[in-house]
Amino acid sequence: MSSSDPSASNVIVYSSPFCGYCAAAKRLLKSKGVDFTEIDVLFSPERRQEMIELSGRQTVPQIFVAGEHVGGYADLSALEAEGKLDALLAGEDERTDRA
Repeated sequence: MSSSDPSASNVIVYSSPFCGYCAAAKRLLKSKGVDFTEIDVLFSPERRQEMIELSGRQTVPQIFVAGEHVGGYADLSALEAEGKLDALLAGEDERTDRA
């Protein structure tokens, strides 16, 4: 489920090995049958800097769906608990529906 070209995936997970929250986020996405691109930032300072610039956060995981920053595992898990994650993954982001 990993690819070297982040643009080839709708879901991108910046992560590092030995990160329990990263593993939990990937497990949740896999349980939903979601293909995602994983970017390991542990030994890649340029990819870590890219993650920080895109998310404004220094911790992993940082998750993006369709180019939009979702946040970390707690944010992803909260969307799942609220019943909003499936819609977001399907491209029907209810969070942006502000009429």
